[in-house]
Amino acid sequence: MKWNERFTRIALIFLFTVLGFAVMGYHPGLEDDGIYLPAIKADLNPALYPNNAGFFRLQVQATVFDRWMACFIRVTHIAVPWAELLWQLASLFAVLWACHGIARRLFREPRAQWGAVAMVGAMFTLPVSGTALFLMDQHLHPRNVATALILLAVAQIMNNQRWYAAALLVLAFVMHPIMAAMGISFCIFLAAALSETVPVRLRALRSRTAAAVPLAWIIEPANAGWRKALNVHTYYDLYKWHWYEWLGAVAPLALFWLLWRMARRHNQPLLARFALAVFMYGAFQQIVAFAMLSSPALIRLTPFQPMRYLQLVYFFMALVAGALLGSFALKSQVWRWGLFLLVVNSGMLFAQCEEFNASPHIEWPGRQPSNPWLEAFAWIRQNTPVDAYFALDPHYWAAPGEDYHGFRALAERSQLADAMKDAAAVTQVPELGPEWERQVAAEQGWSTFGLADFERLKRDFGVDWVLVALPQSTGLDCRWHNRELAVCAIP
Repeated sequence: MKWNERFTRIALIFLFTVLGFAVMGYHPGLEDDGIYLPAIKADLNPALYPNNAGFFRLQVQATVFDRWMACFIRVTHIAVPWAELLWQLASLFAVLWACHGIARRLFREPRAQWGAVAMVGAMFTLPVSGTALFLMDQHLHPRNVATALILLAVAQIMNNQRWYAAALLVLAFVMHPIMAAMGISFCIFLAAALSETVPVRLRALRSRTAAAVPLAWIIEPANAGWRKALNVHTYYDLYKWHWYEWLGAVAPLALFWLLWRMARRHNQPLLARFALAVFMYGAFQQIVAFAMLSSPALIRLTPFQPMRYLQLVYFFMALVAGALLGSFALKSQVWRWGLFLLVVNSGMLFAQCEEFNASPHIEWPGRQPSNPWLEAFAWIRQNTPVDAYFALDPHYWAAPGEDYHGFRALAERSQLADAMKDAAAVTQVPELGPEWERQVAAEQGWSTFGLADFERLKRDFGVDWVLVALPQSTGLDCRWHNRELAVCAIP
């Protein structure tokens, strides 16, 4: 590739990265960042989180993400918020770079290639049916980094650079083992589909992988706390999905089967083989999901969430849809491209603004929070002792105006277990179950708590601070409040 072509490619992908970022928004501390961000901060400052750190520490043991980020921050001296933003943008750029590389192999026309990039960039926050996933998270997540590495590996396989692909998949695995396992599975099917002896390779692949389906490891009784935490997240259970979630799982596979047939008929062998790989990967992973989730004896495998294989399928669906639009509908008409970009990006922007309507669409580092909950978290971070141990509404994530921001991630203080995100940690680390159940039970009836209840939490768990709704209970030593919340010490 000539230098001017490479520069044009970099510039356009950067522009689509910025556009995609502006559409999807940015919310540090959101959802799973309530686990990974405290882990990074605890690596940098071990004095943080002297209580209940197991609810995020144990879950991140399978990844090097927090240690890698902490190392990057120490070496570069970039502040944590800016480092997270930098790697979020880098992950988005790498995804679009990989998608362009894949599209270049599948489609000859530049307009198809850029249609693929434009569609994927607009669809970063496309929900993946039934899995509680977006294509990319609105905060830095090891899954974002792993997804970028997986897609780069797919592009390398398309270029017959399989050793590079293997190295990228290893990096993805140490970032996010579950998503990397899905990526490795797809890359095996892709490599087989690109082989000249596709039928023979697929038969051999089927016989080898059938023996590797995880059916019997870790069969042991699940404690009551673990089962209770599992029930908090119904999307784990394949058999509780709604019909439209099933449609969202099955329809993409049917579309790739049709694409395979059509590409063969129109003499596009590489596109046909790619579509066949996606279809075979999806069909195989669906069988694995049924096998893992069909028997009560295998309930401990549920948190592996095998249906999350759909994330890659949805990525490729967006890529192919954008390429076909670029090739057959948008063509070289500037006004068509402008209308397409306006419609697809504004629709996704509207959805994100509605979903997080109490918070700024992009929460820039250093920006003064306007959300009452984020105001409270910021005051706590700046004005309470590092070893302060807080209790707050166990369902605070879903409180009006909270927008699913994590207390530990943003307040940087220890917290009594909550009933929602800590439940997800319990499903991954069952030994946390009994203590989680005990702490959440002690917080039942939070909205009616009086001084005696807060004193009981202090006596039983060592909690010495609370974040409560106004008007606060009498008898508490309240140090700060805004229009909705108060930060108080327990006497």
